[in-house]
Amino acid sequence: MLMRTALAALLVAAVSMSPAGRAALPAAVDGQPLPSLAPLLERVTPAVVNVHTRTRVQVRTSPFFDDPFFRRFFEFPSVPRERVQQSLGSGVVVDAESGFILTNNHVIDGADDIAVTLEDGREFSAEFVGADRDTDLAVIRIDAPDLAELPLSDSERLRVGDFVVAVGNPFGLGQTVTSGIVSALGRSGLRGLEYQNFIQTDASINPGNSGGALIDLAGRLIGINTAIFTPSGGNVGIGFAIPATTAEHVMTQLIEYGEVRRGSLGVAVQDLTPELREALAVDRINGAVITQVTADSAVAEAGLVPGDVIVDIDGREVGNAQALRNIEGLLAVGSTVSLGYLREGRLRLATVEISEDLDARISGRRLDERLMGLMLVRVPDRSQARGVVVEDVRRNTPAWEAGLRAGDLIVAVNRQTVRNLREFRTSFPIAEDRELALEIRRRGRAYLVLL
Repeated sequence: MLMRTALAALLVAAVSMSPAGRAALPAAVDGQPLPSLAPLLERVTPAVVNVHTRTRVQVRTSPFFDDPFFRRFFEFPSVPRERVQQSLGSGVVVDAESGFILTNNHVIDGADDIAVTLEDGREFSAEFVGADRDTDLAVIRIDAPDLAELPLSDSERLRVGDFVVAVGNPFGLGQTVTSGIVSALGRSGLRGLEYQNFIQTDASINPGNSGGALIDLAGRLIGINTAIFTPSGGNVGIGFAIPATTAEHVMTQLIEYGEVRRGSLGVAVQDLTPELREALAVDRINGAVITQVTADSAVAEAGLVPGDVIVDIDGREVGNAQALRNIEGLLAVGSTVSLGYLREGRLRLATVEISEDLDARISGRRLDERLMGLMLVRVPDRSQARGVVVEDVRRNTPAWEAGLRAGDLIVAVNRQTVRNLREFRTSFPIAEDRELALEIRRRGRAYLVLL
């Protein structure tokens, strides 16, 4: 607002100085050039692209279409009708030489075809590289010459009040630039995302801006625009961006592995409430209370137990349970960190090595190429079911074509019952010349999927 007010004052002064000023604005006032973001944007906007997708959706004429018994004996058509859904979003070229583009997962999720339009009007088909639902980030790639790039910067230096500029493709209108300030840092509370540490801004962000760039006044990429808070469907001045530091960590792993391999401390935690502070004799306001410690984890070996309160990790303050998850999600597998925790009112330190909990979550591609595109997780503790939950299935993969869908419960592999993710993992490897048969449960019915 201050920048806009100053600009308006300069314009009024310029117009009132002379009759000629009313016909054309001067380039300078009292020898000082008028403030403008144009030079900055001329460097930045060529790296911000429009992302448009096409998804073919099956239109089923019968509620029994998923049931193989009815399909066989009542001769439902083998190929249902289709309709095509289209969506628009934005992306940022972060590596011109390799053609890597960073965008939001929800922009390209489930798409059959992804296309990218550059600022100069050129259009290219894009290749899917990898995506992470937990942070809503994805990487796609195009093969194109003469690309501009906007590498990720350090978002840790941001302060509330810093001026920022959002660049994207709202409502499919074409590339649009808006400006504002950083309204808040470390925001959380959005539904559907595990790791939340958003930059909040009042720069106008609308549908279609998702995946676009949030830059500072030096032209550095400090965030990826991802969501808005809106009671009406339009912009109300509350937008959220994923910090560049988070995006860089996720992007690096998506390019290297096609997925994010996250480290785990091996603990379950909850917020430190006033009641818990009193019960645990803790004089700190913020922290994350350990409620469960995984057996054989590094934290267990370091001696931490339920009731301990984690207050910092490698010097980074842990304000609550969500803050701990955010930090944990960026810890590299195999790295060593220092934990500061409270027990009986005393601050203690422990050094732990970060490991990957493969019994909680694993991608199918790490077990068998035929399972590429699957993300598998353990059954929630509150559930009485036994097996492995299919968290996600990428379209146009063998698993998708075979009929596996998100929410399916895998209960057996080649007729061998699996009660949890550990038993599922130990079922592999299975020779490529052997058939892979998965017995699943879906909405109370049993199915056999062959891969």
